[in-house]
Amino acid sequence: MRGTSANTCFFLVAATLAVVMIGGCASPTQVSSLPTAPIAGAAGQGQRADLLAVAREQLGVPYRYGGSDRRGFDCSGLVHFSHRSVGLAVPRTALAQHRAAAPVRLEALRPGDLLFFDIGAGKGWHVAIYEGGGQFIHAPSSGKTVSRASLGNRYWRDRLIGAGSYL
Repeated sequence: MRGTSANTCFFLVAATLAVVMIGGCASPTQVSSLPTAPIAGAAGQGQRADLLAVAREQLGVPYRYGGSDRRGFDCSGLVHFSHRSVGLAVPRTALAQHRAAAPVRLEALRPGDLLFFDIGAGKGWHVAIYEGGGQFIHAPSSGKTVSRASLGNRYWRDRLIGAGSYL
């Protein structure tokens, strides 16, 4: 009987995960549909500061498509590398990072949260690490380097679709 209970428990967990994963295949979350209450993170300010320190150390590193180390980064590679450096596991692609992150209201952004952009025109998704004060760190595109940008820049503001966090 005990084995049957374990099998039933396993089945229920597997079914729940399947429902969650299917829900994750939905279309991108728009800014207007983000939750109205922020999700509290388990990490303290120290881990946020460490994450930002790692991201700042990468300023000037060249953009490299598919890159996720100091030889070069693409946008999601920078996020992946920075989080891994402080002991946090995140998916490798911008879309997967968006789907797995805890949603954050834009009004509740904190340094270390992630910003997600829909670049459109077949270019897909872009992700950046929010630094605070309307600034973020990202690996923008080919021929450029890891740099800072501003949410005050209309290009980025118009393409911002949401925020999330692993902290």
